[in-house]
Amino acid sequence: MSKAAFQLRLDLKSGIPVYRQVIDQILGAIATGSLEPGDRLPTVRQVAVDLAINPNTVVRAYKELEIRGVLVTQQGTGTFIAPEQVKLDEVERRRRLSALTAEIIARAGAEGFTLNDLLVSLQELKP
Repeated sequence: MSKAAFQLRLDLKSGIPVYRQVIDQILGAIATGSLEPGDRLPTVRQVAVDLAINPNTVVRAYKELEIRGVLVTQQGTGTFIAPEQVKLDEVERRRRLSALTAEIIARAGAEGFTLNDLLVSLQELKP
């Protein structure tokens, strides 16, 4: 069974900066297994053309993910998901997850969604 090609999408009405949306979508795709270690990402130019955004925005997102150790760039061959993600200790993982959860709940609430709406949406994402 072949994996569907990873594709970025923007929500220009969200108020979230475009580079941040790119970062969040790549991290989300890694978390769900849509992107795996060694997978090649589209080129900066290709992402910029597909999303009709400035290439510098894509460069900024890719660079930030590279600094975090999530991506590796090999000159002449492309940008890839890093072969091994940095492992956080359990306390730090839980702290980060709690912060993300609080942020998602706050954003959803500001958009008029309930906690139940979020739970239903998360259940629908399960593979």
